[in-house]
Amino acid sequence: MDLGFAVTMFRTGIFQLLIVAAPALIIAMVTGLVVSIFQATTSIQEQTLTFVPKIAAILLSLLFFGPWMMQMLVQYTVNLIQQIPQMAG
Repeated sequence: MDLGFAVTMFRTGIFQLLIVAAPALIIAMVTGLVVSIFQATTSIQEQTLTFVPKIAAILLSLLFFGPWMMQMLVQYTVNLIQQIPQMAG
């Protein structure tokens, strides 16, 4: 295995991680922004108010995007396993 192959494998893994994590992270960010705007307009400064909606939104996003995430991870893993002979050679 040469350095170029290792860099490609590492880059592909990082890209796959970003693609799989993006839906949950974006939904958490949007939910946090909405809750922050709500807190600013109503002057409610309850710290726990930010966590409960984010957790609920992330759980719903995992229920919705979970099958797609698993498909992407399985596809990546199969591709990685298929490349083992190239790594050894």
